[in-house]
Amino acid sequence: MAQVEAWVAPTKRVAVPQPEPGLTPQMLIARAQALVPLLREQQEQSDQRGYYSDEIHQAFQKAGLYRILQPRMFGGYEMDFVTFIRVIMEISRGHPSTGWCYTLASSHALLVGSHWSEAAQREIFGATGDFRSPHRAAPAGTFKRVEGGYIVSGVWSYSSGVPVSTHFIGGAAIVDPDGKPRMVNFIVPREKVTILEDWGGGAALGMEGSGSHSVKIHEVFVPDHHVTSWNVLLSLENWTDGTPGTRLHGNPMYLGVVGGAYHTTFGAMLTGTARAALEEYEQIIRTKKVLANPNLLRMNDPESQRAFGRAMALTDTAEAATIAAAQMYVDQCNRWAADGTPITPADTLRMWTLAQQASLTACEAVEVLFHAGGATAANRGQRLQRYFRDVQMYRVHPSSQPVIWQLRGQAHLGLPVLFGAPP
Repeated sequence: MAQVEAWVAPTKRVAVPQPEPGLTPQMLIARAQALVPLLREQQEQSDQRGYYSDEIHQAFQKAGLYRILQPRMFGGYEMDFVTFIRVIMEISRGHPSTGWCYTLASSHALLVGSHWSEAAQREIFGATGDFRSPHRAAPAGTFKRVEGGYIVSGVWSYSSGVPVSTHFIGGAAIVDPDGKPRMVNFIVPREKVTILEDWGGGAALGMEGSGSHSVKIHEVFVPDHHVTSWNVLLSLENWTDGTPGTRLHGNPMYLGVVGGAYHTTFGAMLTGTARAALEEYEQIIRTKKVLANPNLLRMNDPESQRAFGRAMALTDTAEAATIAAAQMYVDQCNRWAADGTPITPADTLRMWTLAQQASLTACEAVEVLFHAGGATAANRGQRLQRYFRDVQMYRVHPSSQPVIWQLRGQAHLGLPVLFGAPP
């Protein structure tokens, strides 16, 4: 693939001031760490509600945690992607499904900052820069063409993060006037959607506090400039000009090739879950006796030590692989800025599969601890049981499935990247 000329960053502008101009990555991570006790205290209530409390929501806002990937031009902190990953790990250590809800609400500032026009971004981020949105990429709904846009109706399931969001981003397939179908993303304000009460309170096995409700839209007008083509999962079509985001914000992070980067957030959520499980298991073995030897604390039992050590090794591996995958996205974007080298589907799928393996490794760490935790740890309301249920939701997630390995093999071999067997 031919290279394009090196990119020149435009001059940055500011339309909305940052709430805390001096905020640093270290401060953000420390603030997330400080919230862990509150998140743990409210685990059960958040799971029953289906999403975290307004108290936690306000704490996230005050700490600046929603603005990490948001463009500086619109009141965000525009931090590097690895900082975001480390914050997710800490929040998920406090409560895994709060981590899921937070992540899927706050991460899509990167998507909007990359692929919507300046006019749309000004409207979406608004006068104060208060923005959060889920992104339900799977196509659904109906689009009726009208002057200046579309009338949209439909239901989008598993819209994680929507209860704490200001907007909703959905995927759809529309038919252009020439009869050709086209995949698109569209965005609407939160007040134009109805959140269906189909999450939390035992509706799913785990991640009950993730805010993964369905969203219903009924005959909502979406203007053309709030609709973008959805062709950025693995690569971009046009590398010469970059994206609206690279041209507007002067930051190569806003290339917004999201397939692999999106999956590193799962690695972060699940690594945080594994850290939480390690802390819970350590508390168990430091305080409980061996069943067959009431005079022996479990921490002095070789079997308990072995399970603990194995889970620590798995968790360390998951964390290292997740950080490495996130850094790949940073490096790929910077490489494009330096010499115009595109991010290929093979690049994205390398990052994706690394993050996927990190996620599966973190799941294994939690499962090792749960199986070694004893019968009491399996009771409803026990944290180790909650963490075990939570990681099972990743096990059944589409992004965790072996088809991703197939896609990476196809990309490496120079074959078309297609799901399933050839016709």
